[in-house]
Amino acid sequence: MFEFIRKNKAIAIVGTLALTAIVATPVMAQRDPAYESARSSGAIGEKPDGYLGYVKAPSASVKALVEDLNIKRKAAYTRKAQETNSTVEQFAFTSGCNLINRTVAGEKYQAPDGSWQTRTSVEPIRDSRCP
Repeated sequence: MFEFIRKNKAIAIVGTLALTAIVATPVMAQRDPAYESARSSGAIGEKPDGYLGYVKAPSASVKALVEDLNIKRKAAYTRKAQETNSTVEQFAFTSGCNLINRTVAGEKYQAPDGSWQTRTSVEPIRDSRCP
């Protein structure tokens, strides 16, 4: 029980900092027309683990773009996890919660059951552990 509370407290603390850590990467990526195109076409989407995923089979250029962005995200998560005394996985998960919440209508995200959903005007389906 105490381990569960400690982990959830860590997730909540990480949640407040996670958004700050990854703002630069998505903002920079959004300047890339290839990223915007892949995102708006539904080829890629946000996953609960804090990384981008492929909704459909990617082209070589989309695959390279996503791999590059995920490497950058992991580096940011690693730095911020060390600064907040949390694990990379905890920080990435909380970031995933925030990123899914920030999707806009028409964008894809992965629900907790693993299915790809299209964001509508209602709140996205997120993991019950999300802050």
